[in-house]
Amino acid sequence: MDQNPSSSKADRKTIEKNRRIHMKALYSNLSSLVPHDQNHRESISLSDRIEGATNYIKKLQARLEKMKQKKNCILMSRNSSNGGINVVPNFDVRIMGSALEIVLITGQNCQFMFTEVIRMLHEEGAEVVSASFSCVDNTVFHTIHSKIGQDFVAVRICERLRKLVYDAN
Repeated sequence: MDQNPSSSKADRKTIEKNRRIHMKALYSNLSSLVPHDQNHRESISLSDRIEGATNYIKKLQARLEKMKQKKNCILMSRNSSNGGINVVPNFDVRIMGSALEIVLITGQNCQFMFTEVIRMLHEEGAEVVSASFSCVDNTVFHTIHSKIGQDFVAVRICERLRKLVYDAN
């Protein structure tokens, strides 16, 4: 057993102090890598800042995955010259009152677009009533029926679809 309890206590204090210094340096490093609102910097608790950093990292991971899917779609469509059909993604929108019909045409390697369209519809407050697809050779036809609340929502949806479909090429 330890003969000098005061030296043991001093060692524990030093170890704890070094741990706190190390944690502060790690937090400072994390904080410098994550964008944050300059106006509310002091009023946000440490746990809220760490939660914000976690959410930011998750968003970056989702963006990275989406970019990888788009890259694969582009590469697959370019590589389809080996006997396959090069399918360029396209879409058509029909607005009938509060009903919205979207026909999305993609290649078999661009299925991420369908999930992105569904996600986007939910973000815009549209209610997806039905969704179906059919395949012909290398072409996939997705049909999505949804209900929208207001006409201006359809305009936003069309703009976002245009960005999604044509920016992927």
